[in-house]
Amino acid sequence: MRLRAALALLLMSVPAVAQAPVLSPAADYISAGQDEPGYRRWATADPARSAAVAGFYAFLVQQGIAGIVPTWQLLRTATDWQRCGAEPFEVAPPDQWPHMVETLSYIRSHVVPVVGPVEPVSVYRNPVLNACAHGAPESAHALLYAMDLVPLRPTSREGLIRGLCAIHLWRGSGYDVGLGFYKGLRFHVDSKKFRKWGGDGKGESSPCTAVIAELGSG
Repeated sequence: MRLRAALALLLMSVPAVAQAPVLSPAADYISAGQDEPGYRRWATADPARSAAVAGFYAFLVQQGIAGIVPTWQLLRTATDWQRCGAEPFEVAPPDQWPHMVETLSYIRSHVVPVVGPVEPVSVYRNPVLNACAHGAPESAHALLYAMDLVPLRPTSREGLIRGLCAIHLWRGSGYDVGLGFYKGLRFHVDSKKFRKWGGDGKGESSPCTAVIAELGSG
C-alpha cells in the first residue's frame, strides 16, 4: 500500500502541460522521407499499398484502437531505412497485427494520460531491415509489438522518465510492457514482455532503477 501511494503521488506530481503541441516535436527523431508528405508519396506509388493500409486501419477500428495515433505513423519503419536500402513505411503482415493491440491500449490508457500525446517514430521492421538496423533476431519491432515514441508536448527528459517509470511499475506488468529509453525524449514501448532498459539495452542501466529506489525510500 505504501508503494502504491508513493506511485500515485509521483504521477500526480508530473506537471500537466497546458501548451498546445509544437509544430514538429518529432522532427529530430525521424529521417527525411518519413514525414507525412513522404508517406503520401509512398502510399500513392503503388495501389497495393493503399489497399494494405486500408486493411490495417479496418483492423484497428475493429479492435477499438484506431485514432490513438495517426495510422500512417504506425507504418514508419526504422530510422536507418535509407542506409539499409529499405522503405520508409511498411504494413506488417496481417498475422502480426494483433500484437499491436495491447501496446496501443497501454499507450491510450496509461502513457498518454501521463505524458500527453505521443508520436511513433519507428514501429515495424521486417527481418531484413531489422538485421541491418542491428536489432535482436526476436526484436519486438520485428513482430509488431513495439514502437519508439516521442512526446508532443514540451517536457524534460527527467519528467518523462519519472512519469513513464512510475506508470510502468504500477500498470506495466498487466500489459507485459517493455520500456526503454534512448537519447533525448525518444522512448520504446512494447507488449511482448515486462522489462525495462536504458540506452545500452541492459536492464541495469534503466533510469527507472533510480525512480523505483526513490519510491521505495519515500
